Amino acid sequence: MKFIIGKKQNMTQIFDNKGKVHPATILNILPAVVTQVKNKEKDGYEAIQVGYGEKREKNINKAQKGHSKKLGNFEGFKEFKNGKDEYKTGDKIDVSVFAEGDKIKITAISKGKGFQGVVKRHGFHGGRRTHGQKHSEREPGSIGATGPQRVFKGTRMGGRMGSDRITVKGLKIIQIDKENNQIAVNGPVPGRRGTIVEIQNAN
Repeated sequence: MKFIIGKKQNMTQIFDNKGKVHPATILNILPAVVTQVKNKEKDGYEAIQVGYGEKREKNINKAQKGHSKKLGNFEGFKEFKNGKDEYKTGDKIDVSVFAEGDKIKITAISKGKGFQGVVKRHGFHGGRRTHGQKHSEREPGSIGATGPQRVFKGTRMGGRMGSDRITVKGLKIIQIDKENNQIAVNGPVPGRRGTIVEIQNAN
């Protein structure tokens, strides 16, 4: 299993050798170190814990310092469920684990859009503008039934939109810049600029 941690930078266009243009997302790859290898006997499940990024030492509490055991002052931690036999504590992971053309999947937190109505959130077309319905264009309409006299669970309504954990599959690395620790991925990636993304091989 191959994986790295990145930070979303921006989108751009990249031309291939045939002159074809591809929409691409630039990701900054953060330095990562394996901080713990979890197993079923001790932890109840198998996973690889990775510390990524850098943080000022004065902003790190004693528990985190003791856990990382002088491996580094990490910005955060992520876990990956596979690869237990491939890594050991202290291994460094960088952009060199991937190559151009590799198929990957990316997981990140999508943009938060706050409280939104049913037209934006669920694609409702709204009420008609005729026959006295002057301000009903973006209203949800009827939400209950006469018989049960209650609103069913799962009824689509207005509410908080975005800030969801999204996984996008079928992506491909089209360019790698080892000097600047950056990769270019074809297509869009969830989140705003600065969002932490988990990059894994498609398999």
